[in-house]
Amino acid sequence: MTDIIKHECGIAVIRLLKPLEYYYDKYGTWQYGLDKLYLLMEKQHNRGQEGAGLGAVKLEARPGHEYIFRERALGSGAITEIFSGVHSSFRQFTKEQLGDIRFVKEAVPFAAELFIGHLRYSTTGKSGLSYVHPFLRRNNWPSRSLALAGNFNMTNVDEMFEQLLREGQHPRDRADTFVMLESLGHYLDREVQYQYDHLDRTQMGGQEISRLIGEKLDIPFLLKRASAIWDGGYILCGLIGCGDAFVLRDPWGIRSAFYYYDDEIAVAASERPVIQTAFNLKKDDVHELQPGEALVIKRNGSIEQHQVQERKERITPCSFERIYFSRGSDHDIYRERKKLGELLVPKIMEAVDSDFDNTVFSFIPNTAEVAYFGMLQGLEEHLNRKKALAILKMGGAPSREDLDRILSMRLRPEKVAIKDIKLRTFIAEGHTRNDLAAHVYDVTYGSLEGGVDSLVILDDSIVRGTTLKQSIIKILDRLDPKRIIIASSSPQIRYPDCYGIDMSKMSEFIAFRAAIELLKERGLQHVIDETYRKSLARCAPKNKEKDTEPVVNCVKDIYAPFTDEEISDKIAQMLTAEGVRAEVKIIFQRIEDLHSACPRNGGDWYFSGDYPTPGGNRLVNRAFIKYIEGQENSAHQYSLNFPKDEEG
Repeated sequence: MTDIIKHECGIAVIRLLKPLEYYYDKYGTWQYGLDKLYLLMEKQHNRGQEGAGLGAVKLEARPGHEYIFRERALGSGAITEIFSGVHSSFRQFTKEQLGDIRFVKEAVPFAAELFIGHLRYSTTGKSGLSYVHPFLRRNNWPSRSLALAGNFNMTNVDEMFEQLLREGQHPRDRADTFVMLESLGHYLDREVQYQYDHLDRTQMGGQEISRLIGEKLDIPFLLKRASAIWDGGYILCGLIGCGDAFVLRDPWGIRSAFYYYDDEIAVAASERPVIQTAFNLKKDDVHELQPGEALVIKRNGSIEQHQVQERKERITPCSFERIYFSRGSDHDIYRERKKLGELLVPKIMEAVDSDFDNTVFSFIPNTAEVAYFGMLQGLEEHLNRKKALAILKMGGAPSREDLDRILSMRLRPEKVAIKDIKLRTFIAEGHTRNDLAAHVYDVTYGSLEGGVDSLVILDDSIVRGTTLKQSIIKILDRLDPKRIIIASSSPQIRYPDCYGIDMSKMSEFIAFRAAIELLKERGLQHVIDETYRKSLARCAPKNKEKDTEPVVNCVKDIYAPFTDEEISDKIAQMLTAEGVRAEVKIIFQRIEDLHSACPRNGGDWYFSGDYPTPGGNRLVNRAFIKYIEGQENSAHQYSLNFPKDEEG
């Protein structure tokens, strides 16, 4: 992805199922869980470079000692910082104390059996340490203490906020993370109170009461109550001070999580290969949490899966996980990305007139490399078929010279651009900044024949097109190709994502800007005006009892007058900067081919506009309204609040 966007966060949960003595005897350290959490987080470093957090719960802390811990930090070096902070806390103890497992279990911070880790990419514009997970809700009752972290973005925060108000609460923040923490905390409090009220306390002491409440906590029930109205994509992880833990997936399956457990350990993470790597497991050892399902780990070590919310009829796991976000080392993702590249071959061949002799193939950026391998495989098969047909046309006795000529036809893959250094373009403004951006990559001079060869560059996705226009295409043009064909292994990104990717403003999408330009050029301004009117009508407050009309995505009308090719050609025109000599063409993956390559991840709303939840349709309409009104940079892009004068 030549345009850098922020995307989904990363999570990791570990529960040691044996006493710390077991790991000390077998692995030589009581820090086994902490070390594994560090590895899980580092292996998911790509998922969050704005901050990181760590939470831990001790199962055997004595009264008067802390039992729940948290460490958080900001910046791309946050993982190192938080684990350095944890290890620094060990220095207050002697070597003898750190070798005494009984003392460690009682007194050493983070010497715990239950861990949660989080890597943050903000998608809401809110930043600062107070927004870094895990969020912590402390209480002297362990069963009321909650550490919460997740990979999510909710589309109906206002509705969730209002629900808390109806329950009598006074939330301190409207951010979805705070609202979800208070919502879960509220139902946790109610569950604890219910268990307390139904205990016969006449024959037991205070600590026995606390133990029995934790033992009887119905985690699936409180998760079901709290998440009943949630609209969005989420993986939510929680540690409860009494020693329980859970991981919950949204019922649409938008966000993904994987887990593994044996008799020693239970672990969950955002991606499968990080668990495989950390614990040396095979692919089939690691399981995917199903939509609407919760993995619940009780203090006693029992592990169960519960269907907390009914699995939706239309399951839509995010396809961007397959195209770009997840690590390409995953078994299935590797094959799917190769298939994405292979499926582009017919369009590429059409663009270069099937001229293998005068076409060079390459890729930018490095994340497109796996799809590039798939593209080369597809091109090689196409070339072999072309060779076979040429030989068949010669009849039964082709000459040696003709055979040598045909069999010598080869693909021409080259490394035409290398990202040399990370230039700090923030030090300059205006034309100087753009000039610096044009030198981020070095080209390989001599990799093609100037004025003769076409150059095909594979990219994994095109969002804004800014980097292509200001940098990539200008750089490639230095090689003097006849044509530059940019092939995207993903379809045209046309709509905002409201479930966890930082793609919220309509003006950010080059496909949307191209459609708007085409409408204006062809005298179709009325389509823009009518879409605005419809969007306003759909977003206005309604009487829920009387208005049963479903919410639809009105912005689809903006694209309806045009074919995909017309929009692609307009994008190419818009991305061709002044002075570029080569003909520029942009090719996009078809949505149908995306689903063919990634059959289990049908979430394509940013391409198709088919949002899986009502909140998605509301938010795309609201994003269009903000674009028309010039208010894209005001307030929270996902807010559905209307000013008083719009309530009508």
